[in-house]
This record gives sequence, structure tokens and C-alpha cells, in this order.
Amino acid sequence: MTGYFGIGIFMPKNETNMGTLWRSAAILGASFIFTIGKRYKKQSTDTNKSWTEIPLYHYTDFEDFFRHLPYSCQLVAVELDGKAVPVEQFRHPERCVYLLGAEDHGLPPTVLAKCHHLVQLPGETSLNVASAGTVVLYDRHLKSALAKQL
Repeated sequence: MTGYFGIGIFMPKNETNMGTLWRSAAILGASFIFTIGKRYKKQSTDTNKSWTEIPLYHYTDFEDFFRHLPYSCQLVAVELDGKAVPVEQFRHPERCVYLLGAEDHGLPPTVLAKCHHLVQLPGETSLNVASAGTVVLYDRHLKSALAKQL
């Protein structure tokens, strides 16, 4: 799989999640990470100094973020929702941005309505947001590696 992908959190509740997600994103090949609605502060959870490998962008609100979505890039919401495709069945777009909601409020309906895809992880309750992001990125990595073997 060629192309690029980024991952970020809408209204992150806890800054330590961003440090963990940044580390996972750098390890699993993301091109960038971002926050919407809350700035990031340096975290001890980013033990790899991922800020030296991939950039972090901050957007003041969803409209600001959506205006800057790259050309021909699909927005993929990761959310527990009856309309979501299970991650095991999801085909990751070549160029996309994964959007996660904070554990306490998820993604609002107005944001979900603008997403090209809706994917969910197994389970009846939400994972920690950094863990959820890591699972999605690993799923993309694994499916890409398997496709190269065929």
C-alpha cells in the first residue's frame, strides 16, 4: 500500500494519550498526527522522541481541521457505532486520516456525518484512545504487509 496516512484525536481528554499515540504512529508508519480542540504538551509517554520523526498539527476546531484535509484524502472515524464496519473487515484507503474521539464523549454526529468511513474495534465499550489508535494503525500495517506477500 502506498500513499500516506495520519491519525489524531478530537478534543483529547488526557495529554498523555497524545504522547502514547505519537509514539505508536511513528513506529507504525504514520505521516503525521494531530489534535483538534486542545493543544498538546510534551509527555513522558513519548519515550522515543517521536516529535523528531513525524509532525504534530493542531486545529482549533473541526471546521479548521476539515478545511485542511489533504486533497483526495479520506476521513476515517474510529467509533463505536451501529453503522461502523468492524476493523477486521475494513479496507484501509490508500490516503486517509484516522479520527478518534476522546473516551468520555467520542465523536459528535456532526463530525461523523462528514467522514467517508466509519470503523469500529471489537468490544462493547471503548478502549483507551491511544490504544484504539494503535490497534487501527497496526491493522493497517498488518494488512499492508500481507498484501505485499501475495
